[in-house]
Amino acid sequence: MTAEAKIIPLDSVAPELIEQLLDRAFEPERRKRTAYKVREGMDWLPALSFAALDDNDMLVGTIQCWPVALTDPEGRAHPMIMVGPVAVLPEVQNVGYGKALMAATLASLSPDAPLPQVMIGDAEYYGRFWGFGNEHTSGWTLPGPWEPHRLLVRCDNPAVLPKAGKLGPWRG
Repeated sequence: MTAEAKIIPLDSVAPELIEQLLDRAFEPERRKRTAYKVREGMDWLPALSFAALDDNDMLVGTIQCWPVALTDPEGRAHPMIMVGPVAVLPEVQNVGYGKALMAATLASLSPDAPLPQVMIGDAEYYGRFWGFGNEHTSGWTLPGPWEPHRLLVRCDNPAVLPKAGKLGPWRG
């Protein structure tokens, strides 16, 4: 079964509905995850964040993107966009809502000045569909525990990516 998603801007959804969906998709303990530390104190980017509605206009999924930076060993901040969480209600996962949300976000990136996109996720899945990979992230660190093979990046020109650095909120 494939879902027909209606994609709308996330900022048109009540914040409490977004939080309820995230709690159902990831459990309330989600706030302790390292990804929350990476984007701590930042607001999500409205132009790149979306909601998916089902045929009855019920909220079934969300995607948020965040301004982050990789700070290299010399202290230079390299701006990036953190993609995620991609959240879909458990009862409608694996029918296409997550793919529709990812497609909407990636289509909204500026082709004139595309920042590298980073996420924590499954390399095989996100690599196969959207070109994310962990080949360039082995020297990167996060502000908390993480599985290095799940730190992924997508970039038109990987030569611009620092070999080492710490990922965190972009305060630039």
